[in-house]
Amino acid sequence: MTNEVTTKQVDVHADTRAEERTKIAVVTGAGSGIGRAVAVELLRAGWSVALAGRRAETLEGTAALAPEGARLAVRTDVSRPEEVTALFAAVRERFGRLDLLFNNAGTFGPGGVPFEELPYDAWRHVVDTNLNGAFLCAQAAYRLMKEQEPRGGRIINNGSISAHTPRPHSAAYTATKHALTGLTKSLSLDGRAYGIAVGQIDIGNAATDMTARMQTGALQANGEIAPEPVMDVADVARTVRHMAELPLEANVQFATVLATAMPYVGRG
Repeated sequence: MTNEVTTKQVDVHADTRAEERTKIAVVTGAGSGIGRAVAVELLRAGWSVALAGRRAETLEGTAALAPEGARLAVRTDVSRPEEVTALFAAVRERFGRLDLLFNNAGTFGPGGVPFEELPYDAWRHVVDTNLNGAFLCAQAAYRLMKEQEPRGGRIINNGSISAHTPRPHSAAYTATKHALTGLTKSLSLDGRAYGIAVGQIDIGNAATDMTARMQTGALQANGEIAPEPVMDVADVARTVRHMAELPLEANVQFATVLATAMPYVGRG
């Protein structure tokens, strides 16, 4: 049964005994794609998971894929500081601590728009979601992990192949993903003193709704339209789980997981 807790929070499971036995994760962008796959992987592995995303109905859809897991769904726009604050307050109240943030929420922005025609509002939306949202969530998680007892935890940022090499007409997305790499490195250094391990997973062509068009044709650096191979998003989810379940004395700083034959090595 789904019980409305606040205007933004939906309690979709209440096995408090299970929560006491498991580690606690927050997954942003949990309503679809990579976020959904990772959330389900963690839930099925026995984690308690706070599902964060902009639409309650998609979060409930994610929760339904792992009905035995202990989870909390909180409607959250990560670009809004007050909503991020409410998310982590709900996590603290419900679970008492946090072991993992998978900082996943993001948007590509308008596709196929040449740089000189990119509206500022579109640029700002991508930056607010991909970079500012990642900062807000990481800061809230960092504060909680620093203060809790026992202290420490793990933050995994969802980078992208575009954190290394851009696609055509992707200035906003690429800029935010390069910036996310800098955030990952800085937090990894700052977190050492508090037992907070920070890493990044850079993903290429996982099969989700966002990448569906790639199988029929994507713009290449030479101007051609060509189909690209994709990989099962479950392989990404298993990689995130492996990173998450390492002891805090070990850290995967950067991992690149991609469809083997996609045009990345030598792109352009």
